[in-house]
Amino acid sequence: MFALSRSVYVTLCKRSASQAAGQRLDISGIYPPIATPFTKQEELDYHKLEENLQKYAKIPFKGLVVQGSNGEYPYLTEEERVEVVSRVRLSLPRDKLVIAGSGCESTRATVRMTERMAGVGADAVLVVTPCFYKGKMDSRALTHHFTQVADSSPVPVVLYSVPANTGLELPMDAVCRLAQHPNIVGLKDSGGDITRIGLAVHKTRGLDFQVLAGSAGFLMAAYSVGAVGGVCALANVLGHQVCELERLCVEGRWEEARELQWRLIEPNAAVTRKLGVPALKQAMEWFGFHGGACRSPLQPITESESQQLRRDFSSNGWL
Repeated sequence: MFALSRSVYVTLCKRSASQAAGQRLDISGIYPPIATPFTKQEELDYHKLEENLQKYAKIPFKGLVVQGSNGEYPYLTEEERVEVVSRVRLSLPRDKLVIAGSGCESTRATVRMTERMAGVGADAVLVVTPCFYKGKMDSRALTHHFTQVADSSPVPVVLYSVPANTGLELPMDAVCRLAQHPNIVGLKDSGGDITRIGLAVHKTRGLDFQVLAGSAGFLMAAYSVGAVGGVCALANVLGHQVCELERLCVEGRWEEARELQWRLIEPNAAVTRKLGVPALKQAMEWFGFHGGACRSPLQPITESESQQLRRDFSSNGWL
């Protein structure tokens, strides 16, 4: 067990009291995992970031996820990661949540990063599964990792399972154990397995544990089995539309929701599993946001990929 600093201990005591009073952090709603704009020289472009933030503040998001997978966090230094979160928090209205990606490969580094993210104003942290030694990342190792992080974190922790990037899923037995931790408030599941999302909701009922869909492509299906929101790359581009899908699901207007969900599937796939972050950044440019360059080794999409990307949006009525 890590030793807690006095400030962390006081914060956790205050949080325990607020949770006992029924004030556990509500993370329901839609969040874009924002992209990190870079210049052509691959330097952070804070001016373009600020312009994006001003536009996102006008969309009914619950908040923003900063330094998630779409923020290219593995390619940023520790100082850059913290600085981006700091600037987002300073720019964003206080009623919008900032969930900061703080995951690192080691538990020690994740604890440190988590404390730094909280120190610059993050309301919660999103902690991805360590994956370099994926063969050893079983339930025991991952439960220990997330428990240590949550024990030390000054802010609530959201678990993050993204097998497309890490090559492993957070095991369900680990999710169920971790959901009992007073400082772990939810799970972002990007795997796309609706039976797993439904099982996570079912197995953690009564624990005030919240499940977020990790993609707009299965957002309606996730809501139908009990998810309370989504962290959706496509919301960087079609933010109003993803929020509208959320509203239709919450209001139980399933026929209208289904029609909208159909039109989001192909664009969502294009900017996620098919073409990834470079395509997301290109689409952002088409829709009036600043995507900017990617940081190497990520490369821009090719001309043929750009044409396919445009077809995926235009054939569904978005361009």
